[in-house]
Amino acid sequence: MTMALAGCGGSAGSADVTLRLVAADYGNGAANSSEKYWSALAGEFESKNPGIKIDVDVRSWKTVDSDVAEMVQRNNAPDIAQIGAYADYAKAGKLYSADETLSIPTQANFLSQLSDAGKVNRIQYGLPFIASSRLLFYNQKLFDQAGLSAPKDWDDIRSDAEALKQTGVPTPFALPLGSEESQAESMMWLLSGGGGYTDTADGSYSIDSAENVATFEWLKKNLVDPKLTGPVAPAKLDRADAFKAFTDGRVGMLNGHPTLLKDAEKAGIKVGTVRLPSSDGKPMPTMGVADWMMAFKQNKHRVEIGKFLDFVYEDKNVLDFVGQYDLLPVTYSADDAMSADPKYKGLAKFLAALPNSELYPYGKNTWASVSESIKKNIGEAVEPGASPANVLARIARDASSAEAAE
Repeated sequence: MTMALAGCGGSAGSADVTLRLVAADYGNGAANSSEKYWSALAGEFESKNPGIKIDVDVRSWKTVDSDVAEMVQRNNAPDIAQIGAYADYAKAGKLYSADETLSIPTQANFLSQLSDAGKVNRIQYGLPFIASSRLLFYNQKLFDQAGLSAPKDWDDIRSDAEALKQTGVPTPFALPLGSEESQAESMMWLLSGGGGYTDTADGSYSIDSAENVATFEWLKKNLVDPKLTGPVAPAKLDRADAFKAFTDGRVGMLNGHPTLLKDAEKAGIKVGTVRLPSSDGKPMPTMGVADWMMAFKQNKHRVEIGKFLDFVYEDKNVLDFVGQYDLLPVTYSADDAMSADPKYKGLAKFLAALPNSELYPYGKNTWASVSESIKKNIGEAVEPGASPANVLARIARDASSAEAAE
């Protein structure tokens, strides 16, 4: 067995092995930094696995992806990275597959659409670490004051926003299409309009499809042009600022993720949530998001990496992390445990939405560059005098160029 493992890239002999872990920080300060979680987890793992040490390096989400890319370029890849994208590294042959590292029970426990999203050429390299789904949030107090109920279609969203404006709400519907995360805001609307970033038949980009153009024409005509999206132009509004305005009570509606729920409740905002309705009220998939764990081959620590990752994905460790940050687990067993625990009842709608959600096209090697084009350009689609069709066509050309360069 020792010979077999050594021949497949495992470490042989009795010398200690140190695994370098680079992970993203989900906290917003020293008090809830992810450094605390990983350091405690590493200590527990080391006590149970003599001979394997974990070197924890937690970095800001603003830089962690580029930091890891630079490490790889310098031929100094970490053993494990927990970041936002994996496909480029998989294509370059730098990652171990899930089959090469994880036990069968751990592999089988991933939610199926998340494990599928982690595949390149039908082989799983991206290991989902956390997930979230997105819902439409509304300020219950402001809705009650305006005599409104939760919107059921786009006409309701428009009429509710008009009513909120008449009662003096500064931002009836916050539409953050700035550079921070406009690819997420856009995808939520595209899905509810019957479109999306890719063609469901063959997986090719369909950014300037008729459905997508119609969605942005509706947003421009019905929310932005009538000045129902507040004092800041959507192209200049980042998600963090929109969320802060919501927790300050200045926003009637916006799309959000589970973390906003806790922040709003701490601020004393009574929140209502529904799936972002479709144009005609018929059910459409909501948006899901995942962040990724990946194992690099460079240091040939396959066996030790596998032991650590199996430990990371034990239910108690998964629930400990997602519970701290109001995120969603990526395994069936942890999902069941969260669903059954009353203390997580506020996340029930997000949990229910996740299994049928649609995710970014993570497995496409070009997604990172296409996402950057969306973040840079999409806000222009709703500016005064702009043509949504022209803006979407420009992004589609960027996507085609990226694909052709592969």
